[in-house]
Amino acid sequence: MRTRSDARRSAVRGRGRRLPRTVLAWHERSRRARAGLADAGMATAEYAIATLAAVGFAGLLVVILKGNEVKGLLLGIIRQALSS
Repeated sequence: MRTRSDARRSAVRGRGRRLPRTVLAWHERSRRARAGLADAGMATAEYAIATLAAVGFAGLLVVILKGNEVKGLLLGIIRQALSS
């Protein structure tokens, strides 16, 4: 029964030639390095999406709080709190 590494080695060898162990080791190291890079930018992308969501929410709050009704409501709450 062939294992995964045997199949990889035979694919690397190609055309029945046998490659030296150093070449096979280099190939394995580069394969592992490429596998590690697959998720390299995920954290950055997640932070960017969260930042965009926060900016959008802040913009929505600014628009809501600039309305006259909200200003009057907030001033009423503040006046009531200070007069008590």
